Amino acid sequence: MQASWRLLHSGLLRVGLPLWLLNTLLSFVNPGPTPWPEFSARLAPELCLAMAGVAGWIAWRGRLPGRTLHALAALTAMLVAVRAIEVTSAAMFGRSLNLYWDGRHLGEVLAMNGVPAWQIAGGVLLVAAAIVALYLLALWSWRALRQGLAHGALRGSALLAVAAALAALALHGAGGPDTGRFFAEPVAPVMARQARLVVAQLRADGTESRLTPSPSFDADLAALRGADVLLLFAESYGVSTLDDPVQTHALAAPRARLAEAIAASGRHVVSARVRSPTFAGGSWLAHGALLSGVDTRDPLDYDVLLSTERPSLPRQFGARGYRTVSWMPGLQRPWPEGRFFGFDRYVDATNMGYAGPAFGPWRVPDQAAMALLHAQELAAPATARLPRFVVFPTVASHAPFRPVAPFMADWTRLTGPTPYTPEEHAHALDEPASWRDPVPGYVHAIASTWEWLGAYLRERAPPRLFTIVIGDHQAFAGVSGAGATWDVPVHLISDDAALLARFKQAGFVEGLTPRGPPLGDMHALTPLLLRTLSTP
Repeated sequence: MQASWRLLHSGLLRVGLPLWLLNTLLSFVNPGPTPWPEFSARLAPELCLAMAGVAGWIAWRGRLPGRTLHALAALTAMLVAVRAIEVTSAAMFGRSLNLYWDGRHLGEVLAMNGVPAWQIAGGVLLVAAAIVALYLLALWSWRALRQGLAHGALRGSALLAVAAALAALALHGAGGPDTGRFFAEPVAPVMARQARLVVAQLRADGTESRLTPSPSFDADLAALRGADVLLLFAESYGVSTLDDPVQTHALAAPRARLAEAIAASGRHVVSARVRSPTFAGGSWLAHGALLSGVDTRDPLDYDVLLSTERPSLPRQFGARGYRTVSWMPGLQRPWPEGRFFGFDRYVDATNMGYAGPAFGPWRVPDQAAMALLHAQELAAPATARLPRFVVFPTVASHAPFRPVAPFMADWTRLTGPTPYTPEEHAHALDEPASWRDPVPGYVHAIASTWEWLGAYLRERAPPRLFTIVIGDHQAFAGVSGAGATWDVPVHLISDDAALLARFKQAGFVEGLTPRGPPLGDMHALTPLLLRTLSTP
């Protein structure tokens, strides 16, 4: 009896504890929307397979070589790191990361959000230290298991338990009891998928032939009758604002005020849904898709596109007598590849003329950017200048949705030397950002965009301005929800009711709340716009 108790006690220490520790590391989950994982009382399939192999090898050869332990520890640390990336990405962004492509932009994203260089360096060191700690922890666990499994009784019990677990896993989906609920999602397929992505991209044909065909860019744009065109890419503006009951309720009043402002300006609005080529990030893929009419869901296709001489909306409008302007307050570094689009003028945060303080990671708030755009490009009477085609991606509703600059009723302040007082600036910076409960901040940012847009259309916009407002992508999963679609709203605003009636024939509906399925992919909206804006 005493010997059995000592054996049980020894088994718990030598096998049970390290096994529990390894399983915890390989089975944690992240329900979101924060980056912090949670414990899961499920079995890790990879650990079951590894235990079967280790116990079987010791039973056959009597000892596990030290180099094998080090290899197991390194593999375990790698699996844990990949699992952390995968579950955190799914929880916060609603999609798996493509390490090959997303990793290239990590530094830019950190810099864009104002993370100091010393913090980035510290983060890199912290990640490296965490990986080393994982390796050492895994190495200790596998050494303890090797020692415990050297005991015949413990090894036999472990083999029976592992065989039962693997049998239960094999029965999953065979029509019997749902045994899959006892197991965590495996990590090995994630690693295999990332490896396939890297190999596929390295082997991919980087020539223009891989791109989808460009639509016909021979439209005469006569239906516009020379009206200015403002294309607003609304950051993270997705259909969650229409489909999620909480967001719909919170945005009901701001949406109504925008509709009232549009009507008060003598304009009308029609709307639809389209499918973005990206989700929770990668705004440039959406911009490229709509401006070129080419499918850019694969980031490589976007990169290849910018190296070609394919036609684009800015070039088409320029050929029809328009002055074309790229107005990008969120761009804070040189963008030479943007020359592909063919704008007459490229403006970023550094040369826009904004004299006020930065709001969080963004140098120029959206309303101030709009005020500067109007003063520099749209204020002169239409008879005294060329018509404008302007592309303006907003920034306020970019995660983490704070801080948001206050609305200014006096637009002239925004183009002067002191657009915001120190008190107004400090109050905006004091608004807390939350990754745990991001929806209130998101709703506030979207409502803020609608507020200044409605005021601009009502009070300052050129009389015949044709405005296109389109979401670039849905917000991350903490806002849009698990399994959300990739659909975004698109609104067309104009004083020309007959022109908007043509869009209604193409599938748009009256008002700001489109329902039903999307018209199609975002790049398919390009030929629809060209056809509808041209001579019937």
